Amino acid sequence: MISAAVVAAAIGFVPTAAQAADQPAQRQGSAAAAKDSAKAAAAKAAVFHSPAERTIRTSTPASTSGSASGKAAAPQAAGAADAAKGNAGLAVDLRASATSAHGFSLASRITTTAGVPVKVDIDWGDGRTDTEHVTGPKLLTSKHTFTELGKHQVKVTLTDQDNKVTATNSVEVQSLGSKFTPHAPTRLLDTRSGVGGSNRPVTPYGTARVKVGGNSGIPADATAVALNLTVVSPRSGGHITAYPSGTEQPTTSNVNFVAGQTVPNMTIVPVGADGYVELANRSYGDVDLVADVTGYFSRSATAGGYTSLDPFRIADSRTGQGTWGQVAGQSTFALQVAGNGAIPASGVTAVALNVTATAPRGAGHLTVFPTGQEAPNTSNVNFKAGQTIANSVIVPVGPDGRINVRNGAWDPADVIVDVVGYYSPGSKASYIPTAPTRLHDSREYEFPVQGQDFRWLPLSDDDPAITAFVLNTTVTDPQGSGHLTVAPDPYTYAQRKNGAPKPTPPNSSNLNWTKGETVPNLVQASTGTTGVIDFWNRGWDPTHLVVDMFGFYDKS
Repeated sequence: MISAAVVAAAIGFVPTAAQAADQPAQRQGSAAAAKDSAKAAAAKAAVFHSPAERTIRTSTPASTSGSASGKAAAPQAAGAADAAKGNAGLAVDLRASATSAHGFSLASRITTTAGVPVKVDIDWGDGRTDTEHVTGPKLLTSKHTFTELGKHQVKVTLTDQDNKVTATNSVEVQSLGSKFTPHAPTRLLDTRSGVGGSNRPVTPYGTARVKVGGNSGIPADATAVALNLTVVSPRSGGHITAYPSGTEQPTTSNVNFVAGQTVPNMTIVPVGADGYVELANRSYGDVDLVADVTGYFSRSATAGGYTSLDPFRIADSRTGQGTWGQVAGQSTFALQVAGNGAIPASGVTAVALNVTATAPRGAGHLTVFPTGQEAPNTSNVNFKAGQTIANSVIVPVGPDGRINVRNGAWDPADVIVDVVGYYSPGSKASYIPTAPTRLHDSREYEFPVQGQDFRWLPLSDDDPAITAFVLNTTVTDPQGSGHLTVAPDPYTYAQRKNGAPKPTPPNSSNLNWTKGETVPNLVQASTGTTGVIDFWNRGWDPTHLVVDMFGFYDKS
């Protein structure tokens, strides 16, 4: 699980004497508050309870062998007709708590007559059984990890060896983790045209509701959804906050914008109990919103887990990698994903990317979609002439192991594609969504990330079960142009605190900015081998950094 040291908002700084010496006291309080908030959100687990009153008592066959029928007595509620028999209070209270994506802790509170031997059989419902023995009232704690996600019926049977009576109680548990099913890029909301039910802009500080569960082939019990959110022609600056319906609106942000800007951003957002996601317009002006789905998370046994990778580049038209020269307007090029780098040659259902448009000669958009399909009426990266802009993308992989990238503009543009992970049935990590939580905001400490420097966050310490975090990173008030690179740190939290050397950032980017811009982007950040994640300012001038957490991947 996420460690106490970590979840962290405990601020990681590059270990230089100047930075270590100049830390106002207010930083410690703010960091502790953020850390506690994130820890509470991440540790929140489902609890399943079956009280002792539901225990069913049954006479064992040995105690009824002399009866006229020769059959065992029918089950009866504890304390009913069997009350006159020995150990009349034999019962068990069950309380199960999810501890990880697949794991549970079961508390069995046993009520029995002191001194009487009782066998306790715990049937986990997946073919495995644990057995304990007690001779009096006791609280037993058992731990179990299910191979498959989903619902499981856990049954505990007490057998009184002296009085020949059994008592059984059961509780249904639901695993905490979810796995991913890719979805053909499909528009679920467009307030400009009425797709999704509304043909009007979202009013200032109003919300738009997006139906996810039960829509467009998405199952009603989907736990989270991968949406590409696009803000179109806002009348003032602000941001969009995405969150599950039926919950309190968080203070985090998903898409930041200025008046007149069209800007997309990928988000992975939990789905509310009613199947909806809420999109709040946190600005003083009307705004049109577009939401395109590329996949969803559920507890289906056929869905795929996630494998996080150190970021690596598979296409850069500027250097001829993946495609030659600028991508012509209204043209498409294919990229081999399966078998490329650390991605396996078979079994991959979807890939997590960071896609960047740079030096476009006119306004337009990029659309990423699986090979073997028509280009959908969706967009992943929107740009204007001369702009460099990136967006996170999760896209299904075609049957030939490739994906398509289409330049929807009329003019050429350079395209860069970086891989951060992939989904497959063989991948072990399951997604656990959390309440959106702010982990770090350098503005609170008046301590921006310096040019060509980095900030490190010890998000999962060295826990190997946590493989990646789903974060929204935002750069704001940059003093010059640059780009952000997010990557795992090779050093542990303890080593970093004790002055580990500055690592080398990878040749990849997560978001790009120009002076004065506020730019967000989703990052599926690998924890590597240490659980420490670095956020590199690859520009030459200082910038402020905001990091929000939306969930994490757990393989335990």
